[in-house]
Amino acid sequence: MTLRIGDKAPDFEAETTKGRIRFHEWLGDSWGVLFSHPKDFTPVCTTELGYLARLEPDFAKRNTKVIGLSVDPVDDHTRWLSDIGECTGHTPNYPLIGDHDLKVAKLYDMLPGDAGETSQGRTAATNATVRTVYVIGPDKIVKATLSYPMSTGRNFDEVLRLLDSCQLTAEHKVATPVNWKDGEDCIIVPAVSDEEAKTRFPGGWKTLKPYLRLVPQPKKQAEPAE
Repeated sequence: MTLRIGDKAPDFEAETTKGRIRFHEWLGDSWGVLFSHPKDFTPVCTTELGYLARLEPDFAKRNTKVIGLSVDPVDDHTRWLSDIGECTGHTPNYPLIGDHDLKVAKLYDMLPGDAGETSQGRTAATNATVRTVYVIGPDKIVKATLSYPMSTGRNFDEVLRLLDSCQLTAEHKVATPVNWKDGEDCIIVPAVSDEEAKTRFPGGWKTLKPYLRLVPQPKKQAEPAE
């Protein structure tokens, strides 16, 4: 299968560093960020997991649960955590999925179906495509994806910005312009007529073109995740 924006995020059961979970049940009514890694004890991923541990409270404020996946057993993940804390100053408290049988990586279309059934003997290079971030809504629909090569560390500040946009535009009939940051003006989507806009945005807006109307950012309603 090919997993695209707008598709249902596949459900699964798996062992994690926080015990066994069923993914959709674990998400509950929260947003989710599932991010994957090709191998434990790899340098770029070590820096990423540590930085995301630092940002975890910022995701929680946005009613968003964070979960990682690496194509290795949970025991390896547990040993890796101490390295991450030592190297970055931040030890992940979010769960890391053990995917030693490659089932989740295949389910999320990060590895082909003929990739085998074990992580044993595989290297970071043979798992290079396991480098995707999935933003998933409370409705379990994939809202956004980001894929990076192994040589480039991911920008999790950008993932937060993307999440802010996804949450805002899910609640209000707006889009966010280039380089938008939380609190800045938004765009009224073309499907909203001027008459409807008067009700939705009583404070008014600035019309640059009939299809490009800027409006102050509406208030978001997301509540913190437990």
